[in-house]
Amino acid sequence: MISAVYQKGIVTIFTALLGFSQCGNKQVKTLKEPLTIIRDDTAAATRANTAPNAVPLKNMFGINAYEWNFLENPAAKNDRSHIYETNMALIKNFSAVRHYLNWNKLENTEGNYTYNPTNNGSWNYDLIYTRCKQDSILVLADLKNLPVWMMDTYPADERDDENVPTPYGANRSVPASYIVQARTAFQFAARYGFNKKIASGLVKADSRPRWNNDATNTVKIGLGLIKYIECGNENDRWWKGGKATQSPEEYAANLSAFYDGHKGTLGNNAGVKTADPGMMVVMGGLATADVKYVQRMIAWCKTNRGLKPDGSINLCFDVINYHLYSNDGSVFTHQRSTTGVAPELSISGSVADGFVKLAGGLKNKPEVWVTETGYDINPQSYQHAPAIGNKPALVTQADWILRSSLLYARHGVSRLFFYQLFDAFPNNAEQYSTSGLAESPNRRPAADYILQVKKLMGNYIYKGTINADPLVDKYQSGRNVIYVLTVPDQTGRGSEYILDVSGAKKGVIYTLKVGADAMESRQVNTVNGKLKLQAGETPIFVQPVLK
Repeated sequence: MISAVYQKGIVTIFTALLGFSQCGNKQVKTLKEPLTIIRDDTAAATRANTAPNAVPLKNMFGINAYEWNFLENPAAKNDRSHIYETNMALIKNFSAVRHYLNWNKLENTEGNYTYNPTNNGSWNYDLIYTRCKQDSILVLADLKNLPVWMMDTYPADERDDENVPTPYGANRSVPASYIVQARTAFQFAARYGFNKKIASGLVKADSRPRWNNDATNTVKIGLGLIKYIECGNENDRWWKGGKATQSPEEYAANLSAFYDGHKGTLGNNAGVKTADPGMMVVMGGLATADVKYVQRMIAWCKTNRGLKPDGSINLCFDVINYHLYSNDGSVFTHQRSTTGVAPELSISGSVADGFVKLAGGLKNKPEVWVTETGYDINPQSYQHAPAIGNKPALVTQADWILRSSLLYARHGVSRLFFYQLFDAFPNNAEQYSTSGLAESPNRRPAADYILQVKKLMGNYIYKGTINADPLVDKYQSGRNVIYVLTVPDQTGRGSEYILDVSGAKKGVIYTLKVGADAMESRQVNTVNGKLKLQAGETPIFVQPVLK
């Protein structure tokens, strides 16, 4: 069933359950993405821009990665004091990195902080973050997992580094129980944030050498390398049981301590904002992408943190964050999937709409980020991208990765990060083991596509969608416009479309190319201001040539 609402050149289409679509030999029950269709003129595009935070398309090209992806040279595994340039060349294809930062690396023994090198693993975070800043790569540092010494407070049969970040037996509902993590967050923010006016006596670094001639850590303040920090990862992890799963209220208490030492009540050395008021705190990405979880966190903040002078709720986060993998299962009922599905045929669009609406209803209007999504290439994984027609799984993965970026731009999400740079376990059938977008020293097609689109239109901003099937998205940078055409399906289907580019005598058609650094292009003449195009499941890009 399709219903439409017409308003001054805007058509909002809501597509209900459509039944089944073919995916290889399987039939997959799908939900079509809700869309807002606009007239392709400047006035309508201005009124109907569905993205409340107009952001460049390159913001949709983040990647998840680890310190060893930057530093570990296979030919010299024990040398972790240099960037491994082969991998760095791959990382530079992306606009942002979400760094999985294990707490145990920073604080291997309680109260002793190391960064360069870390006592656990000899990693050099100063080097990684400095290089990312040099190469204009935004870093989201995700402080996650328990240090071993805290994990060891739990009974032997309950020890897990993904337990709730408090000592065993602590009251998980009060911010003070999370003071140890809040102090670690303070130290990290003091070192890597932008505030240089911190009393040096509050900032610590363990300067003790581990062996003769060992490099030692020194105190550094306000290096200006990190603007965003995330508190935990999937703290609603139901599959780990009660020892690891936080209710919204418990996580809000945790986050309040992490954010600003629960409004400064935990001391002058606890909380990110205590060290650097300008550093932005990103809530840990939710495994169950449920708006109600965040609503309950907001209610906790209103009760326990109160209101700011402007009447807004004193939130303990600056960015709303969730995870969602497009497949035929359900994160809400925890129904296991059997296959990944194209993003437009999943609930991804409607879920994004819910979070963006929630954020837009708050006075401070926090951004909404999705910090994990992606597809495996192993056909035995329940999150795999299948081969479609003559396209191998790697190319389907590339199509769906790029189309995920376009979808989230369409729905007002401000940043997107893919899971992940390299395979966790190559050739493994377990879910998320083969989600890599690169395979050192080479890009996979998904990374090829991201590089090519970033080069062509990374600074362009989504302005609206003018057609539903094929999808025709309009992007703009200054006076320059690029249309992106995609068939939102997974059957190998094509679709003809007549694009009206009145005022342009020519157009340039760009097509993606596996293994290349840039798209292929060809210039064509318009006929009466129109271009006849053949769209497919791999997006194509059309730029009218201005007079």
